[in-house]
Amino acid sequence: MAPFGKIYSYPNNFRVERAQVVAAYNGLEVPRVEDFKMGVDNASPDFLAKFPMGKVPAFEGADGYCVAESAAIATYIALSGPKKDQLMGADAKTQATISEWIFFSESELVGNMLPPAAMVVFKMTPYNEQLYNTCVSRAERALKRVEVALQGKKYLVGDQVTLADILVSGVLFFASKFLIDAEMRKDLPNVFSWLQHLATLPEFKPLGELSLLETRAKP
Repeated sequence: MAPFGKIYSYPNNFRVERAQVVAAYNGLEVPRVEDFKMGVDNASPDFLAKFPMGKVPAFEGADGYCVAESAAIATYIALSGPKKDQLMGADAKTQATISEWIFFSESELVGNMLPPAAMVVFKMTPYNEQLYNTCVSRAERALKRVEVALQGKKYLVGDQVTLADILVSGVLFFASKFLIDAEMRKDLPNVFSWLQHLATLPEFKPLGELSLLETRAKP
């Protein structure tokens, strides 16, 4: 089967991995462009003609359709296959609840976990203790929201995996490698039972292993 499309990005980008989990549920092939050079290819006139902001991940379909922003890419892939009703919901209320979690994942989780990652993982920005602690505090607050939502439940919305589970868990798989340590996990039993269950599902293989970090990374 020919690929449904391709994603431009640097390697090991959890936002690409989340999209590939969605693709696995819909039986679609969406590989990352292997020879993509960050800072070079995404600054080319051809790339900017398709993706004016020059941001990655960026999706280009086999039919020429282009879309950027990771949540939008994942949503498009979710809507493009036989599992779309499961992934996106079959009624307005379910769809709205899934959308709520999509926005939550990007604002409350990605928005607060990427700044610490930039400091201690990618070393793209100087360490700022005040910003680091603020982001960690906000991330902990967001994780408590997920913990409460999973009380007595197997999935965030309904009784099957939806895009809500994929986008939220994808951030947490990434954060488990550098931020979510044993001290934080002790207050998140529902979250980690849920993540450990998702890690056993074959469709979640693109996310890699769930880490059980003892002590969070610091400079």
